[in-house]
Amino acid sequence: MSTMRILVTNDDGWDAPGLELLQRVAAEFGQVYSVAPLEKRSGCGHQLTFHRPISFELCSRDDCWSVDGMPADCVRLGLSRLGPFDWVLSGVNDGANLGVDTFISGTVAAAREAMMLGIPSIAISQYRKRISHSFDWDQATSSLRVVLASLLDRELPAERFWNVNLPDLSEAGTSQVPAIAFCETDPSPLPMDYQHNGSLSTYSGTYQERTRVAGRDVATCFSGRISITML
Repeated sequence: MSTMRILVTNDDGWDAPGLELLQRVAAEFGQVYSVAPLEKRSGCGHQLTFHRPISFELCSRDDCWSVDGMPADCVRLGLSRLGPFDWVLSGVNDGANLGVDTFISGTVAAAREAMMLGIPSIAISQYRKRISHSFDWDQATSSLRVVLASLLDRELPAERFWNVNLPDLSEAGTSQVPAIAFCETDPSPLPMDYQHNGSLSTYSGTYQERTRVAGRDVATCFSGRISITML
C-alpha cells in the first residue's frame, strides 16, 4: 500500500504553532508537506493572487515552504509544485471558525480550494476563550489525532469538505479527549457592535457572546465538544 501524501497549510503563517502541531500529528498518518503563507493572513477569505509573481521558498523546517500569497494560493502552488496529494489539511487555526466565520476564514478557504480542485480536505481550528492569553497547543494533540483518525478513513462526498473546531479545555482541568459531534453550521450573524468616534468605527462585538442555535456548530464547540460540519 502506498503512503498517503498530505499537504498542510494555514492562514496564520508558516511558523505558527498550530501548523507545526498539524504537521507533526498528520505525519502519523502519511508523508506530510507544508506550504503556508509567509505572513499571517487571518480573515483573508478566499482571495487568490493573479496580478504578480508569487514567491515559493523553502523554510527552515523540513518539508516546509512559504508562499508570499494567500492560503488558497498555497494550496494551488502546493498541488502544482509538489503534488499529487491524497488530502489537504488546513490549520490548526488560532481561533475558531464556526458558523458564518467560514465565509471570512482563510483557513476554511484553503480547504474549500482543495475541494474545488478535487482533493479531499479538512479545515481545523482551535477555539480560544481568551485569544489574548498564551495557549498550550499540546493540549490539542490528542483531540487532533482522534479527529484525523476518524475523518481520513471516512468517505467524503464529492464537492464537500470537513470543517472541524476543537473546544478550549484550558480551564476544564482534564486531559480527556472531548466528544465528537457531527452537526450543521449555525447561520446566526456575528454581533453588530461598533464604537463610533467621528468618521472612525471600531468593531467591539464579543465573540463568546454571539447568537447561537442549539445543536449547531457554535453551541457545540462552546459547550466543550469537537464540532465537525460538512461544507
